Amino acid sequence: MTILILFHMSHYRNFKMFYIKHVKRYLKTDFPGLISYTRILTLKKRALIPLCAFLSSRKAKTQGIAFIDSTKIAVCHNLRIPRHQVFEAAAQRGKTSTGWFYGFKLHRVINDCGELLAVKLTARNKDDRHPVKTLAKGLTGCLYGDKGYLSQALCDELEAEGITLTTNVRSNMKAKALSLWDKLMLRRRFLIETVIDQLKNISQIEHSRHHSQLGFLLEIAAGLIAYTFQPKKPSLNLRETDIAILKRS
Repeated sequence: MTILILFHMSHYRNFKMFYIKHVKRYLKTDFPGLISYTRILTLKKRALIPLCAFLSSRKAKTQGIAFIDSTKIAVCHNLRIPRHQVFEAAAQRGKTSTGWFYGFKLHRVINDCGELLAVKLTARNKDDRHPVKTLAKGLTGCLYGDKGYLSQALCDELEAEGITLTTNVRSNMKAKALSLWDKLMLRRRFLIETVIDQLKNISQIEHSRHHSQLGFLLEIAAGLIAYTFQPKKPSLNLRETDIAILKRS
C-alpha cells in the first residue's frame, strides 16, 4: 500500500519503471522483503479497501469554509472509445466545457487551505447536485459552488443541516443579494481548480493506461492519498482576523 502511494508522489509516470528502477534500487532498506514486479501486481489487488480506509482517515476537518466542484476523469482517448473494452458498461460518454470525454466524474469538497474534506466518484451522467448531501455530511458553515449546484430545494435541505450553500445565479435569473464575504469567496473558487490540476498532473489520478477497473480505483485512491501528504497545498491564506472583518461587512 505504501509503495502505491509513493508512486503517486514520485515523478514517474509508469508503475513498472518506478518499482524496478527506484524502489528495488533505492528503497531496499525501507522495504527489506521486496518481491518481484509480477508478484506485487497480484498483491496490490488486495489494497483497495485498506487504501479507502486510509483515505478516509486523511480527510481534513471542516473549518466553516468549503468549496465543492466536480471534474471529469477520462479513462480513454476519444478516438479509441469504439475499441475500448476495460470500462465497457461502466464508463460513459460525457461533456464538459472543454469537450467530450469517456469516463467518470470525481466530486470533491475542500477547505480554504486546499485540504480534502470529501470525495466521491460517480458516473458521468450523474447530476452534480445528486451527491452533495453525502459529500456535505459533517460539514458546517458555508459551502461555495458553481451554477451547477443551483437548487432551492438543495439549499433548504443543507440549511436544515446547518450548512449554507452559496452559488452564483444564471444570466437569465434575478440577481440575489450577497454579502461582501460571499462575493469574495465565490471569486476565490479558482482554489478548487488549482487542487484538481495538482491531483491530475502531480498525483496522476487521470490517465488512459488502465488495464482493469480495479487498477483504476486503486490509482484514484492512492493518488488522492498522495495529495494529502503534499507539504504545500494551494491555499487562500486566510487569517482569523481577516475572516472576522469580512464577515461583518
